[in-house]
Amino acid sequence: MLIKNAWYIAAWGHEVGEQLLARTICNEEIVLFRDRETGKAAALLDRCCHRGTPLRFGEVVGAGVQCGYHGMVFDCSGTCVAIPGQKTIPAQAKVRAFPLVEKDEFLWIWPGDPEKADPTLIIDYPWHNDYAKWPHKHATYHIKANYMLMVDNLMDLTHLGYVHKTTIGGNPKVHVDAQMTVTPKETGLHFMRWMLESSPPPSYTKAVQFQGEKVDRWQEFEYFAPGSIVQWSGALDVNRGAQDNREQEGGFQLRLFHGLTPETDNTCFYFWSTGNGYKQDDPQATEALFGEIDRAFKEDKAIVEGQHAMLAKTGDQNLVDIVSDRARVHMRRTVKRLLDAEAVG
Repeated sequence: MLIKNAWYIAAWGHEVGEQLLARTICNEEIVLFRDRETGKAAALLDRCCHRGTPLRFGEVVGAGVQCGYHGMVFDCSGTCVAIPGQKTIPAQAKVRAFPLVEKDEFLWIWPGDPEKADPTLIIDYPWHNDYAKWPHKHATYHIKANYMLMVDNLMDLTHLGYVHKTTIGGNPKVHVDAQMTVTPKETGLHFMRWMLESSPPPSYTKAVQFQGEKVDRWQEFEYFAPGSIVQWSGALDVNRGAQDNREQEGGFQLRLFHGLTPETDNTCFYFWSTGNGYKQDDPQATEALFGEIDRAFKEDKAIVEGQHAMLAKTGDQNLVDIVSDRARVHMRRTVKRLLDAEAVG
């Protein structure tokens, strides 16, 4: 089951322009477009109310979306505003419109009950708006797996030492022995991991030159149910008081946004961005960081798609939880609570 009464990322803002963008979200086929006069983005059900033709075969015109079959035009609210050869427009000539909000470079969509769509529930990600301190680059993957498996992957970071040995991972023991604090929240959870006096992983040493061989390394994650994770990771040379002050010059730090949007029960979109917090005036550094993260996340993609295919054959019975699952277990409880609440209305 998918949670529908929630905000999900539908697209990056720049993806939606003069052309229609068709995308399936939570099993709903949707078209995204921008009003030519106001520039406001909108989302409509990809189905004309005349003969059920997908609107994606049409085009954006001055008044809205024109169906590519018989030319009916629908505005941002889904109301039909023009019918070729007909002056009177039936009151029922409408298509479903979805609440859509543009914020922090994302287009957020609410696929559930529009009466419950509260824009104040959309999380803040101000680092996308601070290009001087956090120059960033982003990507979108199409994942052949249930979106919750991707969220699971981000809740248990002990996998880094095994899946990402040559990039952001490094020594597996460092991750297994990390000092970790998990704090459940009403909207999800927060966890903090410290790997003190550890060797920096390959991606870190490529990016900056540390003074010594050991660093104090951190990974801070906040999960906002059902599909958003905000990450701040970095490292400073030992004896610099990293646990008291992470905002210091001369180390390594990055910010990552992870947005998992269900396409169907078996597929999802992974919207992610990575921000360079150590060589902000060097575009090559931002590009190199993106390359490292892109390589690591494609390793995650392969693992999770393989996991999904296996579970589809065998089911998820008899799977065993271990100590490193504690954040994942809290996350799953939050999602179940939201699903149960939605089921009872």
